[in-house]
Amino acid sequence: MEDGNHLLFIVAAYGAAGGVVAALIAWVMLDYRTQSAKLAQFESKGIVRGIAGQAAAIREASKDA
Repeated sequence: MEDGNHLLFIVAAYGAAGGVVAALIAWVMLDYRTQSAKLAQFESKGIVRGIAGQAAAIREASKDA
């Protein structure tokens, strides 16, 4: 077999796949940072999420009534 003829293609394919995986990891990390910042901003304004947050909001509302 003449593997030398295909070596460049194989290295390029692995390089491209590695580049795509690295780009996806970077994208997820940046999105996580963005979403965490948005969530912290909402929480600082008193906006809560999830069932526990809804229950706390209902308790606060019932105290005010």
